[in-house]
Amino acid sequence: MDWLKATAAEQGRAILAGLISPLGQVEAYLDAAARHPYGKRIYARLTPERARAEAIAAHDRARAGLRRGLLDGVAISWKDNIDSAGIATEAGSRLLSGRVPEHDAAILAGATLDGLVCLGKTHMTELAFSGLGVNPMTATPPNSIDPALAPGGSSSGAAVSVALGLAAAAIGSDTGGSIRVPAAWNGLVGFKPTTGAVMSRGVLPLCPRFDVAGPIARTVEDCAELFAVLRGEPAVDLTDADPRGLRLMVLEGVPFDDARAAPVAAFEDAVDRLARAGARVTHAAPPCVAEAMALAPILFAPEAYGFWREQIEDAPDLMYPPILERFRSGREVLAADYIAGWQELDRLRTAWTRLVAGFDAVILPTAPLLPPEIDRLQTDPVFFARENLLTLRNTRIGNLLGLPAISLPTGHPGCGLMLMGAAQGDRALLVAAAAAEAALR
Repeated sequence: MDWLKATAAEQGRAILAGLISPLGQVEAYLDAAARHPYGKRIYARLTPERARAEAIAAHDRARAGLRRGLLDGVAISWKDNIDSAGIATEAGSRLLSGRVPEHDAAILAGATLDGLVCLGKTHMTELAFSGLGVNPMTATPPNSIDPALAPGGSSSGAAVSVALGLAAAAIGSDTGGSIRVPAAWNGLVGFKPTTGAVMSRGVLPLCPRFDVAGPIARTVEDCAELFAVLRGEPAVDLTDADPRGLRLMVLEGVPFDDARAAPVAAFEDAVDRLARAGARVTHAAPPCVAEAMALAPILFAPEAYGFWREQIEDAPDLMYPPILERFRSGREVLAADYIAGWQELDRLRTAWTRLVAGFDAVILPTAPLLPPEIDRLQTDPVFFARENLLTLRNTRIGNLLGLPAISLPTGHPGCGLMLMGAAQGDRALLVAAAAAEAALR
């Protein structure tokens, strides 16, 4: 068995059984990352000294029968907007070059206490403000399916590190789709918790009212275990997850506007498999979705620009022009419109909650397009802007409506199936996702 491509949970069980050593796994991952032809485009920096020290401690706990949980000794990667003590954390931006935090982010500190091993920090979209994963200012990771294609972002290196067997799992962040898009485009599971469900201290913000950290991994079980670590609580029991009787609503309308043929066909095939496995599937197109999406331009960019304005305007030449333009699009929005937009969004969130109360999950294609070519994105600004907006269109629905959401592989390359749950219903969504995963596999 190739243990580097085993799930995080499988590795945890193998450590418990004495089949593998945490230190041996760490050395194998560090070696694989150093030798990989795209390693430096995936990891912004490895943390070998920290990884080895944490792995030795995990090895000693395993020998003494003192493991702290299923994932004690499992090595994962961390997105480069999550603070790591004494290790540069630059959020994919030359504006933050040389920034070295004094303390770990709260979630990294908690994961370390639970015995997880930090392999290093992964490349990402500049300040996390794009869903494509293209970043010529630092590095653009390759798509694991085809290196000529965009990896998805902004948690680009996070997803690719897992897909290529350079980490057991990864922690990324999601403001408008930044966990789910790269997961879908690299054949992985990506879970965006409800905003506020995971501590944000020490995670560099983009839009704090939408941002949330979460896992990218090979299975729903891995995501559930990692979410539990991030929360500091026991993992939800997935033992009885069963697709029979699962109540699913296909979200029609907005998610299929201008959608490309391949993702739609993959989604329809996945829905057919779910129905054959016993899920009860209905279809609806609530008008509150389109109304919420219309608010996006006056909510995301103004918050992002408001937070980063000083750094951006001090050195705008250090930014990739399409990302700079996205930030600056927020500076013309009036405060009155921003406040009114949030009041309206709160009303729409309430309406949505009433509409979907009888369902276990609402389902839609994760992204309505396949990953585009990196070269064209970097040479055609109009194409970049158009593809980026379309890439994040479906995932952004969950962020706007304040929902947890998870992307599952459909078995069709680059195509994900997304499930959205009820706000604060993260654990119930993970159970529904595990049931759906069983049908899709």
